[in-house]
Amino acid sequence: MTISVNQLTDPAVRAFVAALNANDKEAFESALTPGATMSDDGSERNLDEWTEKEVFASRGHMEIESEKGDGRDLVARYRNDTWGEMRTRWRFTVEGGKVARFETGQA
Repeated sequence: MTISVNQLTDPAVRAFVAALNANDKEAFESALTPGATMSDDGSERNLDEWTEKEVFASRGHMEIESEKGDGRDLVARYRNDTWGEMRTRWRFTVEGGKVARFETGQA
């Protein structure tokens, strides 16, 4: 069972996931605060480089399995053309209605 993107609790997380799934780089960037940061499997990554490779160039897509922590902690099946599909965890820090940081990794 999956959770529809428009049913996600947190509006900032909802905007992030919707933009990612639409492969809409402009909407994705507008869902982030200036200077937003991220990590992947516990390692800090350059957000622009990582999202270009793991999301936009490889058509990343999230299917949300569960949410908790007021909608800022997701478990999703993430897939892209590079790695195929894997079960992942996403944890978001939201400031001023936008995503200031996200941490992702295998669930």
